[in-house]
Amino acid sequence: MTVPLGWEPIRGVIFDYHSTLAHGGDPATWLGSAWAATDRPGTPEVAFGQTGYAALLDFLDHIWEHAGRVDPDNGRDRDPVRHREVFDEVVALRPEVDADLADALYASMLDQWQAYPDAAPTLAQLRGRGIRTAILSNMGVDLHPVLARQGLAPLLDAVVLSWECGAVKPEAEAFHAALRALELAPAQVLMVGDNSLDDAGAAAIGIRTLLLPRTMGAGARGLGIVTRLV
Repeated sequence: MTVPLGWEPIRGVIFDYHSTLAHGGDPATWLGSAWAATDRPGTPEVAFGQTGYAALLDFLDHIWEHAGRVDPDNGRDRDPVRHREVFDEVVALRPEVDADLADALYASMLDQWQAYPDAAPTLAQLRGRGIRTAILSNMGVDLHPVLARQGLAPLLDAVVLSWECGAVKPEAEAFHAALRALELAPAQVLMVGDNSLDDAGAAAIGIRTLLLPRTMGAGARGLGIVTRLV
């Protein structure tokens, strides 16, 4: 890659996590797992009917987008206790989800998250080139066990979560926390994410920024472009 005059070579990449390196899994599997955990008879599809079942799956598939309705200030990403409170407030919008089912859904939520198939290969290629990598995520839960399960943890140099660093994207301090973790300057780093508001905040402090539009399904995310850029 030819570096334009005045630009420093990229020595580190900061990745968003959700919808960039990983997805929330299949909502039908998530609901089925929670249903079984409550020892309920039958299936949720039979219990809710075809139309109600489809509507609930769509709701669960976008649950954290709905969270903005009850938590516009992103308190859920600053405090694990508030994260659970917001989850309960969001699922309360669906009267068919009772307290026991809500508990089971929350308990199994992290088990559903899956890395995109090109996430680990991309991180491995960057590591092989000596490029430092970090995750910077607006996240109100402990992501470390999930990253270990997904095989991503050994390929990362740092994991910066909003509830641990006390700042949420697009706040500048969130990006500065990731830069400190990588021990790099803004001009040496590329930010990769999917959100035109949160992740694009990196550009405001001089970090080159790549936004990948969200894709549906669990197929390759298109992360190979990152290795071509660096």
